[in-house]
Amino acid sequence: MPENPLHALMNPKSIAIAGAGNNAMKMGTMQALSALKDGFQGPLYPIHPTEKTVIGLKAYASPEELPETPDLGLIVVPMAQVFPVMEAFGRIGTKRIIVCTAGFKEVGADGRRLEAQLNETAARWGIRFVGPNCMGILNSAISLNLTVMRFDGRPGMLGLASQSGTYVTQTLSYLRKQGIRLSKAISTGNEANIDLIEALEYLGEDEQSRAIILYIEAIRDGRRFVETARRISPHKPIFAQYVSGSAAGARASRSHTGAMAGPDFLYEGIFRQAGIIRVHSIEDLYAHGWTAATQPPLRGNRIGVITHSGGPGTAMSNIADQGGLTIPTFSEAVQSQIRPLIPPHASSANPVDLTFNMDTDRMTVLIPEILLKSGEIDGLMIHGPMTTGWMKEVYPHLSMLFNDLPLDEFIAQFVKDLTPAMVLPWKYDMPMILCSFLDRSDNYTEAYEDNNIPVFDAPEKSARAMLSLFRHKQIRERRPFTPPVAPPKSPEAERILKDAVAGGQKALDEAQAKRLLALYGIPVTREKLAADPDEAAAASAAIGYPVALKACAWEIMHKSGQGLIALNVKTDADVRAAFAAIRRAAGRDVPVLVQEMLSGGRELVVGMTRFPGFDPCILFGLGGVFTEVLKDNTLRLAPLSDADAEEMLDDIRGKALLAEFRGMPAADRTALAAVVQTLGFIALLHPEIAEIDLNPVILAGAKPVVADALFVLKD
Repeated sequence: MPENPLHALMNPKSIAIAGAGNNAMKMGTMQALSALKDGFQGPLYPIHPTEKTVIGLKAYASPEELPETPDLGLIVVPMAQVFPVMEAFGRIGTKRIIVCTAGFKEVGADGRRLEAQLNETAARWGIRFVGPNCMGILNSAISLNLTVMRFDGRPGMLGLASQSGTYVTQTLSYLRKQGIRLSKAISTGNEANIDLIEALEYLGEDEQSRAIILYIEAIRDGRRFVETARRISPHKPIFAQYVSGSAAGARASRSHTGAMAGPDFLYEGIFRQAGIIRVHSIEDLYAHGWTAATQPPLRGNRIGVITHSGGPGTAMSNIADQGGLTIPTFSEAVQSQIRPLIPPHASSANPVDLTFNMDTDRMTVLIPEILLKSGEIDGLMIHGPMTTGWMKEVYPHLSMLFNDLPLDEFIAQFVKDLTPAMVLPWKYDMPMILCSFLDRSDNYTEAYEDNNIPVFDAPEKSARAMLSLFRHKQIRERRPFTPPVAPPKSPEAERILKDAVAGGQKALDEAQAKRLLALYGIPVTREKLAADPDEAAAASAAIGYPVALKACAWEIMHKSGQGLIALNVKTDADVRAAFAAIRRAAGRDVPVLVQEMLSGGRELVVGMTRFPGFDPCILFGLGGVFTEVLKDNTLRLAPLSDADAEEMLDDIRGKALLAEFRGMPAADRTALAAVVQTLGFIALLHPEIAEIDLNPVILAGAKPVVADALFVLKD
């Protein structure tokens, strides 16, 4: 496999910036100053058509006048100059470029043509580039900042790839205030050349990045995205925010980076398949990613809670419990160690509630050590450590009791060595998450954040971050992915589809669809086609009453509510009457399908659809007439491994219906997962099928049986 182009692009020894000048309000100037002021150690060459000196550095009119071939070129010039500048970089041998200039595919058809031309130019010179329409990169390991905002230079452990430049540059001051430090950051822009997937792959290989966060507006190659993420996620946590799932979000992403978005439920399923933890705000993206980057992995689901107030402790416990974590009651042996350290009326059970207590050593060292070495927890959440911030708040009231001692001297009386509290996560190899309503103006918040222990400003936020660590524990423990082996293509299935296309059909009729399913081993109802009432009666007798009758013609894709179905038909006379009624409703002599009437109260849906970039996708969920109302389903990209298919069964909210339920046996999960997996194989083997809808799939006892099937063909 060739080396990822970002290894060279993110680690240049020399940089040339086309567009750097002396105008402080120009983007290129800001980026050049970021590189110069934030510690980049290599040569920096401004390129400007008229200026002789730029930000105190000798400037050059063209890349071809540079004294050496730079490892990296940054282009932030007007559109008309982009192509000549890239050609010039190509002629001198620069192989890695960042194109910040906008005005490409995000503006429409003309922009798409220009973007294709940009790729052609790059390919001619062997150039790989990030952009266009991006905001630069950051590599804290070599103090390289090519964004427009200041970076404090302290290396971090959280890698970021973003399809929005804002989240790579404008948030740097915000992250500094939160104690969050990036390892690498890549603004991918329009992804004309290097895309988000290559950025993900690079961050997966980067030893400095202990966790990865992705801001996503659209993925263009779903299969490569899933394969790449699936390789990384068991070993390194990946978090993603997807923002284009609604109609408004999709419109915005198209005008932003020219991306074609997909529905929200598509990305929800793809993230699950790939082992990516989804968050729904940029705040959580940074914070949960930072928590995973800094804390030891969670190895179980037992969480200890320490608080000086009942409300926050209850809130943390509630969120944790709802998400699958447990807040176990501590053993008497552990509680007996805790009780001497808390007031008599306080709880030692879990949460440990110190009530109002200003002895912070008890909250931050003594009780945490008891819990962390008890063997009864796997992680710890603490609410409320504080000293200097608290004292600043109460000083106006308390100063009179301290003879109006100056504020600094007043606070100094209460400050102590915090080091013993700061080493606990690594001393006991367990994650620890803090919550405080005081920011970095408090010495505890500042110390925790500076020692890579996350501090959240609300109890619920800290609990949700712990849940993200739990999600990654579940991802680490998934069955290893084994590439599935597709069955051989059925010649008879191929003939059914070929004949249908030759006959001008836009879909298969139900009988054709079920024959095709049966050829691949998917269980279907016993049934016969009838051309007249006598054939229908004979078929019913052969199958055994009760039966169902349905109009069967490819033009009739949806039969419910139109008089085209008769269910639970029990006699010869009723069969003949139903046959006549169906033909009247159809308005012509349509063939009628006679099929067994399945008994079973649980109806499921399995389907296939194709989205741009994600082709084909398999859906599983609750079926029947309320499918569209309940919307309880999940989705994966085919081909599905055994584990993919089985995990889908547990994704739906109504998964309890698959267990023993009201006298019905537990579903045969192996058989059901086989239906889901096989439908993916069918879609891959027969790309002429546009959509498949198996609804309902009825659990007849424990076994799944397809009761109705629709195959829509591509135009």
